[in-house]
Amino acid sequence: MSRHPASLDRRYCSELIRKRVSDLKATPIEIRWHNDLPVYASEPFLRTAGKEYGWIGGADEAGRLRCILPYIVIRKPALRMVRFQTEVVPVEQELSVEEEHAFLNSAVEYLRSTGVDMIMPGTNAAVFRTYPDGAVAAPYGTLIKDLNQSEDSLMKEIHSTFRYNIRRAIREGVQVKEGLEYLDTSYALIADTLKRSGQAFKKYYDFKKAILALGEQVKILVAEQEGMCQGCMVAPFSEYAAYTWYCGSRPEPVIGAMHLLHWEAMCRFRQMAVKRFNFQGVRIDPDQGSKQEGILNFKSRFGGSLLRGYAWKYSFCPLKFAAYAVAMRLLKGGDVVDVEHHKLASAGT
Repeated sequence: MSRHPASLDRRYCSELIRKRVSDLKATPIEIRWHNDLPVYASEPFLRTAGKEYGWIGGADEAGRLRCILPYIVIRKPALRMVRFQTEVVPVEQELSVEEEHAFLNSAVEYLRSTGVDMIMPGTNAAVFRTYPDGAVAAPYGTLIKDLNQSEDSLMKEIHSTFRYNIRRAIREGVQVKEGLEYLDTSYALIADTLKRSGQAFKKYYDFKKAILALGEQVKILVAEQEGMCQGCMVAPFSEYAAYTWYCGSRPEPVIGAMHLLHWEAMCRFRQMAVKRFNFQGVRIDPDQGSKQEGILNFKSRFGGSLLRGYAWKYSFCPLKFAAYAVAMRLLKGGDVVDVEHHKLASAGT
């Protein structure tokens, strides 16, 4: 039986695409950070996040670097875990989802060869468009505000209630200030905010060390009224993006203080030619009335675009992977993948 020429063409093209994608190979590469890459990929940041760290590069069959993936290695007793610090970052041109999938498969095989026990879920800035074969995954996302527009356009995107709160805070004398002199105050606000949610914060020494290591690539901003700090934001940045790394507030801040703080941060980063403002992680379709829904609503009302993707983890040693899962359930009720994994089935993924 003869086949239709168009069918042959489609099959031939599909084979070429699969061949091209499969040739995207992951290998360790030298860290060569510049301002057009995420600040979380920079060596100063990676060095403070883990004693072992590096970049995995994805190269095509011509040897051209197509993407990078920064990571650290976290050591616990008898356990070595990899954690990714960002999403897969394309170099020069975008990757297709198929190429990213092939790269992640190759990256997993490289990491397997290094003897690590597992890949744990990435930071809340690491939202992947796909995940490798054999991973345990869950829907995850982040909200990103495009700063390549006028301040008027940025403000118009913000929910009317938030715009009112920003104006109200200004009328009540709230001012946004910045500087390293607010490091201690910010630490206290962040630690107290997390404590109210039943979470512990890192030690002061580690916090200060990370801030100082970032140098000019981080801003500490506070919203202040009559000498009293109402809230704070610690925001690492490069031209690629600014991130709401840590935020904290008093138990009952002046109404609008945190709205004004976020607005001022966006305006200041825009003036510095930063391309986007990343709100760092939200749950997809959180339960109505939950804390996670409140976080999503707060971030989304600043007018950013919801980037939907995945968080995922991977086992190289099933016994240690299971032990990690038990420990996370006991300590935190499970990691983000454990908690959100069921949504893949309900979404038909």
